Amino acid sequence: MFEKMIEKLKANPRKVVFPEGEDSRILHAASRLKQEAILEPLLLGNPSDVAAVAKDANINIDGIEIINPKSYEKLDEMVMVMFELRKGKMTEKECREALQKTNYFGTMLVKMGIADGLLGGATYSTADTVRPALQIIKTKPGNSIVSSCFIMDRPGERYAMADCAINLFPTADELVEIAVETAGMARLFGIDPKVAMLSYSSLGSGKGPEVDKIREATEKLKAMQLDFPVDGELQFDAAFVPEVGKTKAPNSKVAGEANVFIFPDINAGNIGYKIAQRLGNFEAIGPILMGINAPINDLSRGTNAEEVYKMAIITAAAAE
Repeated sequence: MFEKMIEKLKANPRKVVFPEGEDSRILHAASRLKQEAILEPLLLGNPSDVAAVAKDANINIDGIEIINPKSYEKLDEMVMVMFELRKGKMTEKECREALQKTNYFGTMLVKMGIADGLLGGATYSTADTVRPALQIIKTKPGNSIVSSCFIMDRPGERYAMADCAINLFPTADELVEIAVETAGMARLFGIDPKVAMLSYSSLGSGKGPEVDKIREATEKLKAMQLDFPVDGELQFDAAFVPEVGKTKAPNSKVAGEANVFIFPDINAGNIGYKIAQRLGNFEAIGPILMGINAPINDLSRGTNAEEVYKMAIITAAAAE
């Protein structure tokens, strides 16, 4: 799945900052990424502590850049940039204190163009990864929210599902953003997006405010004249199974052929992707954060080195 991403990255390596540079899982992945010349890892932490962890775990970190936020030579400049960004919301002292934390420091490296993206969350919570990004980098122009998607992969099949991790009860306008962002992320993984806006109703078969929300979002998406097909509201079987799609939505360009699935809320999304993962034996890659004006991604605190490796590649590829 990652071959094309890796090929592009090797031709134009990106720099990804890892706020948790003293974590052995991060070091294993960073070492592999460096040795395979896929991207340039930038580790945050005390260099002697990082070296000690690497030595204990027998990890080769030769040639990998390490920055200690507590002794960074351009810290004063970074403080002033952050102070301007947060003017009226944080004092200069508060900015300096925040930058002692690697999540804020790493986010500022991205903001200042020193790194192309950030991958955190091995020890930080999702909130601690997303909050600095929203405060410093902010959402993309025209976007109002950060959302997430999972890429579901098994041999011969690949789909995108959203939002399964961030937005609890997205509005119709927020679902529009989620759908557009997910279609773009799907393309990064070689999926030609056909977007289904999911519901318990198919084109009017059911009623209720949740159905109305999906219908409104779909109408707004269609009015945008996007370069990919979208339809809804659709039940999952109508979206996925060709025979059912022909019966329930015979004139749809998406029904029975969908490969991007937008859920009405986080309950449906989280349950849906986990059913596919556990019963369908799909590999669930993510959550991949979307809507931020730079590649920032979050890891599970239960992550392993293989997941860090893959998410780092995704983060770097998103910088393209």
